[in-house]
Amino acid sequence: MAVDPRTARPVTLGQNQYGKAENRVVRITRDGATHHIKDLNVSVALSGDLDDVHHSGSNAHVLPTDTVKNTVFVFAKEHGIASAEQFGIHLARHFVTSREPVHRARVRVEEYAWERVPASGTGPGSPDGAGTGHSFVRGGREIRTAQITYDGGTWEVVSGLRDLTVLNSTHSEFRGFARDGYTTLQEAHDRVLATSVSGRWRFSWSHDTQEAPDWESSYEQVRTHLLRAFAETYSLSLQQTLYQMGARIIEHRAEIDEVRFSLPNSHHVLVDLEPFGLGNDNEVYFAADRPYGLIEGTVLRAGCEARIPTDLTTL
Repeated sequence: MAVDPRTARPVTLGQNQYGKAENRVVRITRDGATHHIKDLNVSVALSGDLDDVHHSGSNAHVLPTDTVKNTVFVFAKEHGIASAEQFGIHLARHFVTSREPVHRARVRVEEYAWERVPASGTGPGSPDGAGTGHSFVRGGREIRTAQITYDGGTWEVVSGLRDLTVLNSTHSEFRGFARDGYTTLQEAHDRVLATSVSGRWRFSWSHDTQEAPDWESSYEQVRTHLLRAFAETYSLSLQQTLYQMGARIIEHRAEIDEVRFSLPNSHHVLVDLEPFGLGNDNEVYFAADRPYGLIEGTVLRAGCEARIPTDLTTL
């Protein structure tokens, strides 16, 4: 224990970690003329028996972050990238089991979608006319996320997405709200409901003795259920919609115990066209990007505890 000479009070080292952040790795799998692409941004953080490097500067237990970077690329070659989650599991297991001073590894992954360029079906490498086998365009979809944490015995996998922009042009109201002396908002009986979904969901899988989920299928199914809940809920508040989205995922996906959403309310304000002698029957809106309402909440399977941080920007 060190002593701060200015105060003569004991000083102790708190939580610490180190690693290599934002390793951009693109893995192309060539299946004959048809190619498949995985585009990831991988960040690795390691913690454990690392007090000496802070106290004395000894690097004896420190695996260089450059080595961490190299491991990401080598694993992309040796293991491939079946899914963001599985790739993170391979990395986390390696760092904890191969380095005795490392007691815990956290791997965060962002995945960027690529879509095939449509083709006429007459050129080489164009399977069934659906698109070229080797030409891609960056998809306008959301960014997929995954965080994998491993301590040598227990896993925690939290998958998610961000920047999934959705909009209902009707079937949304906002009325009957509390008022005070500063309230000017008028009740809306038919409004546009729009948001950019940031969501995370935690899997019940936590030990190697359990059968792991099909990570790719699970992601697509969760995405489908949250979109259907958004579309099919007659919304009296964005909070209600959030709950329905989370509840539908929990009810339909047995592998998931917890869901958390952060939903900015992207306000669409009717434009006053009366100065121009025109009416506006819910037709023309001004899309305001700020300020915005921010609705956040967690939905849990009964009997489970919340573990996803309330601030999703830290995950």
